[in-house]
Parts: sequence; C-alpha cells; structure tokens
Amino acid sequence: MMYCIKCGVQLADSETQCPLCRTRVFHPDLPCGGGEALYPKEKYPAARRRSFWPQAMLTAIFLLPLLTVLLCDLQFNGGVTWSGYVMGALVAAYAIFVLPTWFKRYYPVIFVPCSFGAAGLYLLYINLFTGGDWFLSFALPLVGGVGILVTAVVTLMVYLPRGRFYIFGGAFMALGIFMLPVELLMDVTFSAFNFMGWSFYPMVALVLLGGLLIFLGICRPARETMERKFFL
Repeated sequence: MMYCIKCGVQLADSETQCPLCRTRVFHPDLPCGGGEALYPKEKYPAARRRSFWPQAMLTAIFLLPLLTVLLCDLQFNGGVTWSGYVMGALVAAYAIFVLPTWFKRYYPVIFVPCSFGAAGLYLLYINLFTGGDWFLSFALPLVGGVGILVTAVVTLMVYLPRGRFYIFGGAFMALGIFMLPVELLMDVTFSAFNFMGWSFYPMVALVLLGGLLIFLGICRPARETMERKFFL
C-alpha cells in the first residue's frame, strides 16, 4: 500500500503519479506493479448542488416578526407608527447577516459597504420619521467614514493576510484621528460648537496602539515573541 508523499492520498501499485496532485510516485523498495487503479482516469465525482434551505428558513424567521408587528400596528393604530422602527431594524439585520449567504462567495469589497449602507438607510428612516436634522450632519459622515475604514481593513486582510500588523496598526491610527471630526460633528449637530476636547484621549490611545502594531510588524523578534505569547 502506497500513499502520495505530497497530498497523502492512497495509491494503487500501478500508479506512476498521484491522480489528484500529479506528484511523481517513487518508492525505492517497491517496484511499480500492474494492479488495478483505485481512481478513474478521466471521470470525476459530480459536484454537489448547493442547498438554499438554511437561507430560506432564515428568511422566514425574519418575515414572521416583520409581518406580525406590521399587522399589530395597522390594527391598533391604523397605520405604520412604531412598527416602522422594528421592520427597519429587521430589514437592516437581514441585509447585513443573511443576504450575503445567498451568494456562493463572500466579496468583502461589495458586502461590507452594503452592510453599512443598510445601517445608514435605517438611520435615515428614523431621521425622517422623527423630523430630525442630524442625519446629514452626523450619521452619514460617521457611518460612511467607519464603513470605508472597515471595508479597507477587511479587503486588505483578504488579499494581504501577512500584513495584518500593518493593516490593523494603520486602521487603529486612522480611527484615532477620525475621533476629532466625530467630536466636531457631534458638537455642530447637538451642542452648538461646544468643543470639549474628549476626542484627544481615544485618539492618543488608538494612535499609540496602532504605532505598537506597526512596530511589531517591522521588528521581527518582538513580533515572534508576541505571537508565541498570545498565540497570534
């Protein structure tokens, strides 16, 4: 009995190369025999069809409370009042957690910004329904800025996984700097330019943390020590 030295699949005595990875078969103590091959030469098992039953069940789970709150609101209030908040939250959660599972592959460049877009639309609905004026001046820049940052991190982690220290280091530093405009937007929107300076504290902490991660990415001995210590 022989096994492929590369992928470990079982080989017949008649095999001269692995039928899966095409690695040359060689064993110095066993001559190549004439037994029957274990695998067909030109036939491959048919690919299994993908089942969408889990996604359909999750869709039904989301639809049931959505229809329930809508009917209750229509019956007792004669229109869409409080049920709009619940339905909006359910639709946003479905778009973020369930909708990507309908696709064969997860594309972070597409689905991550779509998730933040769903959250932004839900906040826009709340703003319009309550007659507020905080969406354009606060919610949209905040959701958009965080969405761009998270999308960049996820995309870089997919295509450049070895640079995780640089990626997360830069992300923490960018998030720390982003705290300054967040405070400014809050003050402009809610407290009439009453700038208190609280954003400097998380900014300094995040910038230092990001700098530490970048240092670990540059300094190999320190990085290996941290990886062994914290199983990174």
